[in-house]
Amino acid sequence: MSKFDPYEHLNISLNPDGSLTRFIKLPTSPATGDSSQIPGQAVVSKDLILNAEKKTWMRIYRPTKLPSNDNSIARLPIIIFFHCGGWITMSIADTIIHEQSNRISSEVQAIVVAVEFRLAPESRLPAQYEDATDCIFWIQKQALNANGEQWLRDYGDFSRCYLYGVSCGANIAFNAAQKMLDHKLEPLTIAGIILNQPFFGGKNRTKSELKLATDQYFPLPVQDLLWELALPRGTDRDHRFCNPFIDGPIKEKIKHLGRCLVIGFGGDPLIDRQQDFVQMLVQQGVLVEARFDDVGFHGIHLIDTRRASAILNFIKEFV
Repeated sequence: MSKFDPYEHLNISLNPDGSLTRFIKLPTSPATGDSSQIPGQAVVSKDLILNAEKKTWMRIYRPTKLPSNDNSIARLPIIIFFHCGGWITMSIADTIIHEQSNRISSEVQAIVVAVEFRLAPESRLPAQYEDATDCIFWIQKQALNANGEQWLRDYGDFSRCYLYGVSCGANIAFNAAQKMLDHKLEPLTIAGIILNQPFFGGKNRTKSELKLATDQYFPLPVQDLLWELALPRGTDRDHRFCNPFIDGPIKEKIKHLGRCLVIGFGGDPLIDRQQDFVQMLVQQGVLVEARFDDVGFHGIHLIDTRRASAILNFIKEFV
């Protein structure tokens, strides 16, 4: 039997300088630009630089038809979105991610700010958390600046900001939310955190990890490799970035997180960790909505449109 190679599974190879060669090039989509009226377009989008030195940027989305009452435009929640990709791949310009952001904006009726964070291993954790907090501070700045980003100022409700992440993006949303507890964000309020199939780990294997060790999408050796590439050098999978159950101080902080929505699927090797995570939140007094489906695998929303729609409905109800 040939030995399983996680590099081959992920279509990557590690270079001598510690960078990756990524062999898969996904199709990309441009932003529509600032033009308000594009026939048949439900959502418009534009790209903005977040931090030129770090080469981070954002793509902002807004629905073209804005809900109004009494002739004044109803303000829309602001959803800050962190994409999946196991820390090492994907971009908000990838068509598959761009379409997700479009759908969130149009179906939830929200301003979506998708964050192009740095990838590992070229930038290891906590770089991704820093990029997330950069974005949150940037949005706060727009709220305070009379000449701030027009879409946010004209249509966004700064008191209803949500952090939404998928897989590693959910890990980013969770860690960024904790970091934000140390800062005054007025007039911005983080009204909730949405964690879709959050990616956590640990040295001790859970039952679901062992049972689904050879999962075709997310086998254990692949998870181990992703953590190896993402975590700070010299740390292991019990580092708090990976394993939120290890660190006592985290639990103290978690109490102040506000509302959380956690989404998971029974066929995901991470399901036990996700359920334990929900339990930990509940024990700390966090208001949690857990939406777990017995059927489905890690990343199912990328393949199964029905599941993608169900997830959008959960988000819509939550927001």
